[in-house]
Amino acid sequence: MSKNVAAKRYALALFEIAKEHNLYGQFDLELAEVKKVFQSNHDLSMVLSNPKIRKDSKKQIIQEAFAIASPFIVNTLKLLIDRHRQSIVIDMIDEYQLLSNEARNVANATVYSVRALTEAEQATLSSVFASKVGKASLNISNIVDSSLIGGVKIRIGNRIFDGSVSGKLERLGRQLTTNR
Repeated sequence: MSKNVAAKRYALALFEIAKEHNLYGQFDLELAEVKKVFQSNHDLSMVLSNPKIRKDSKKQIIQEAFAIASPFIVNTLKLLIDRHRQSIVIDMIDEYQLLSNEARNVANATVYSVRALTEAEQATLSSVFASKVGKASLNISNIVDSSLIGGVKIRIGNRIFDGSVSGKLERLGRQLTTNR
């Protein structure tokens, strides 16, 4: 079975548990933290994939590292260790987020701006652009990019809304060169 198919299967199982117990929000937050830990701590991934380390020790590491997480999430991580699928944790979380977002009619958006956006600015962008893409709201992650000069550039899925000064200058330059 391919890595992606397995990740989807485990994500669907977690999603069904979240749906049954109405824990979408809690699972979203906890899984985001689990993903950060796995992405930032390569030693953890190396330890969990090391065949010389016993499964019991690996499960104990997971139990201690994610002690405050939901038992459902911890047990899923332990199950992945039992099945030698610890390498799909990040893919599984990504698949879960897609399922959760779809169920709640939410989309992920990346907003590039010259400075960090305030909560109020993020909420305004979420309400304005969510309606443009047919969603109830947006989960916004803000990336500071000083090359924009001013304004914002928003990426929602494969759509890009570029209201940055550098984007406008680039479009103006293209327009001037093609109209000669």
